[in-house]
Amino acid sequence: MTDAVEPRIIDAHVHLWEAPSEKYPYAPGFEAVTPWLPTFTPEQHFAYSGQVGKVRMNLVQMTWYGLDHSYILDLIASDPETFVGTGIVAAVTDISLAEPAKQMVALSKRGCYAFRQREWSTGPLSGNSGRWMDYDGYDQMYQAGADNNLALSYLMGQDGLPEVDRMCTKYPETPIILDHVSGCRIKKGVFPEEALERLCAMSKHKRLMIKLGPFQALTDAGSPYLDLLPMIRRLTDAFGPE
Repeated sequence: MTDAVEPRIIDAHVHLWEAPSEKYPYAPGFEAVTPWLPTFTPEQHFAYSGQVGKVRMNLVQMTWYGLDHSYILDLIASDPETFVGTGIVAAVTDISLAEPAKQMVALSKRGCYAFRQREWSTGPLSGNSGRWMDYDGYDQMYQAGADNNLALSYLMGQDGLPEVDRMCTKYPETPIILDHVSGCRIKKGVFPEEALERLCAMSKHKRLMIKLGPFQALTDAGSPYLDLLPMIRRLTDAFGPE
């Protein structure tokens, strides 16, 4: 691998955490959580990723830290050439918080350039119309994204696509990320043709991006995941490799 290629290696979706401490406590209610691993720190990541060269990381805010971004913000501040962040901002809440647009801008000044959102199409915010983003907070976030080149990163399935489609039409300059291929999975060898068609149709929105992975969750066939190649090609053809 050449030096010209090494700086381009990016792990686009990394969760990092330490054991809860006074400096980095878990959010109330998460104190007794059993993480996937006791810790997963940058050093643990570099222990294997360093074998392929210098790896930069997008740090996605870990659930058990709640809305306290201290851990990833401190990592970003320690090495902004290696780390950037994806934060969490609430678009709808029943308590007083700073406006989501102002939170996004404030966090972007500290290295968080995307903000994770979940789909609520079948949840308490769905109403009768299915327009679960029909709240001022979402409009604020989309406008802030457009004005400041900040992405909204959706962790959701296929049911959420129509509402994202509506909001992308309303705010065409807002960067959008559809995380984990929006639920497209190869299950028991069955290729998700209809789901993939719906997902590829979203490529009409020029600022919408797809995040591939994690491969082990996209198929039950196991490593080396070669059955994913047709899906990857279709998505690359639709959205472009960039």
